Amino acid sequence: MAEIAEALDDQRDVLLEGAPGTGKTLSALVPALEYAQRTDKTVVITTNVHQQMRQFVSDARAITQEEPVRAVVFKGKSSMCHIDVEYQECQTLRDTTRTLVEKEEERAELTEQAEALLDRIREGAEGAGEARSAVTDELDTVESELEDLRDGNVCEHYYNNLVGSNDEFFEWLFADVRTPEEIYEYAEERQLCGYELLKEGMEAVDLVVCNYHHLLDPNIREQFFRWLGREPEDVVTVFDEAHNIESAARDHASRALTENTLEEALSELEDADDSRAEPAENVLSAFLGALRATYDDALGFGEREQVSDDWHDLSIANSDRRDDLTLAFLERYEGRGIDAEVDLALQLGRTLDREYEEAYREGEATTRTECQTLQAAQFVASWMADGGKLGQHPLCSVRRDSGTDEVYGRAELYTCIPREVTETLFEEVHASILMSATLRPFDVLEDVLGVEDPATMAYGLEYPEDRRRTLAVEAPALFSSDRADPDTQLAIADVLADAARFTPGNALLFFPSYAEAERYHDRLRGRSDVESQLLLDGSDVDTESLRQSFVESDDATLFTSLWGTLAEGVSFDGDDARTVAVVGVPYPHLSERLEAIQDAYDRAYDERDGAGWRYAVEIPTIRKTRQALGRVIRAPDDFGVRLLVDKRYTQKSVEMGKYGVRESFPREERAELVDVAPTKLKFSMLNFYADLDAYEGPPPRP
Repeated sequence: MAEIAEALDDQRDVLLEGAPGTGKTLSALVPALEYAQRTDKTVVITTNVHQQMRQFVSDARAITQEEPVRAVVFKGKSSMCHIDVEYQECQTLRDTTRTLVEKEEERAELTEQAEALLDRIREGAEGAGEARSAVTDELDTVESELEDLRDGNVCEHYYNNLVGSNDEFFEWLFADVRTPEEIYEYAEERQLCGYELLKEGMEAVDLVVCNYHHLLDPNIREQFFRWLGREPEDVVTVFDEAHNIESAARDHASRALTENTLEEALSELEDADDSRAEPAENVLSAFLGALRATYDDALGFGEREQVSDDWHDLSIANSDRRDDLTLAFLERYEGRGIDAEVDLALQLGRTLDREYEEAYREGEATTRTECQTLQAAQFVASWMADGGKLGQHPLCSVRRDSGTDEVYGRAELYTCIPREVTETLFEEVHASILMSATLRPFDVLEDVLGVEDPATMAYGLEYPEDRRRTLAVEAPALFSSDRADPDTQLAIADVLADAARFTPGNALLFFPSYAEAERYHDRLRGRSDVESQLLLDGSDVDTESLRQSFVESDDATLFTSLWGTLAEGVSFDGDDARTVAVVGVPYPHLSERLEAIQDAYDRAYDERDGAGWRYAVEIPTIRKTRQALGRVIRAPDDFGVRLLVDKRYTQKSVEMGKYGVRESFPREERAELVDVAPTKLKFSMLNFYADLDAYEGPPPRP
């Protein structure tokens, strides 16, 4: 805590790695809150893991019981709206409702003035009659405006916020740390808008708990800080599970436009009585035609028939020129200049968008229409301006419409280098604390996210070493090309059978994919030497129900993917799981996007040999592996065995070049790795658990 406090005093960012269960959250929050209260700052703590959000609330409540800290938990409008409208509709309703209340207040003031002037007329005051006549004329105008507003669309919940006293709500809000669900329930019972009340209550609070979305999106962040009543330099941000910022930032920065949106925009333009409609149609129709032609050309023989309702990426980028979609667009376009006509399309889109808002405001429309022309024109403008920049990768994807069974496409600008999103954030705020159990190597994180000269600190698993074993099993390397080999499958199945048999309780097995998890689940299911209950996870499985069944068992083996939801953010404490295994080196699936990320890093850091592979593949994979190993041994009195089943984790991996991954682990974790032959694994596990008297009854016989 002292190191973090010192870094905050120096206005330095902090990179904090701490093993699971070591109290990272409180270690960061306590000095951050102390510093914030001393210097009049606000702390924003954020995560993208739902379970961790609940832990934040618990930690914040513990702090508020000891210190006078005002804390709120914030979620987006969509999860708190009482009437279930979209964001733009909500904005219009809010503005209309506020105008209605202001007009009612104006009417009340004019009515009071008219009554006072009537008294003065009765008293014979000179000029009172003329003044009252002017007031009543104005009052008639306001009454007419009010009638129009009542005929329009308003939000009754927000109306009640504006006309009543909200003191009781804020007293309740700050009496504890309230969840968004509790706020919604409180507001629903009283027909109030909990979301708007929460926004009002955020100003100048000490602590806000939120998700990544509110900080990584620049537009939302600007609004968010405005609701806090803070400038960015008055905010200290704390990111939990910070190893996930990289992928989350890519998701926030990437932009996409579907074929359907383009079609809707062109239909919108047909009805637009505006001279700008023709140039807008020139641009958007050419882009739509180019999109269709591009994915038709990119789909190989028989590939269209295999397209499902999931987006399927097609390669359209070129190393020596613009992408195929841009080239097709330029070939098809026949207007008077793309830049000029895109600008006219943007102007028309903004005009139409204002008209839609006015129609909804006046009650002429029951929903707030989104302007498809504006969305399409904004995307085409970005595509042409940014599509050739380093770190922006043009993509074309297709999917099958489940309703029509037709294939349709989308264009996407995929952001490969996340620091384009995150660097500005870390520069703007006073300081940031990034924490996770798997942040290292710190230099890679600094490069990837754009964190300059941070204070770095790492704390390993401080629990007793004699209560854990980390074994690197010299099993065959599970390269994708060798996964179908019968001898490889048999060798790994034998290892997993021993792991299940010699675990006194539950075993948790992670694989490179759900398909591999299913393969070994099926191989062990028929074996007489495996008496454990075998549970299989999958992409179509209710994982939470499966997890509950697993932890309620006292002798189960769960097969899942390392890329699924159980590999991080989920604790298996105590008897929930005693052995955890990572089978193979779970490199991410090779895809157009992954190759684009590798290429972008290679070009961005061309002076560093192999930066693309290291930054895009190796380090994320090892972080995933370390996250999975961290699902067990979560407290000082816990115990268990952690298995890495693949010879690429052993000391022999130094002979395997970049495919040997042992050296990618932090030094103290490498020191704990004990190489073991597959046939000796059962003896290692038997001795470890027997020494701890972990077996109920006699231990299994080797």
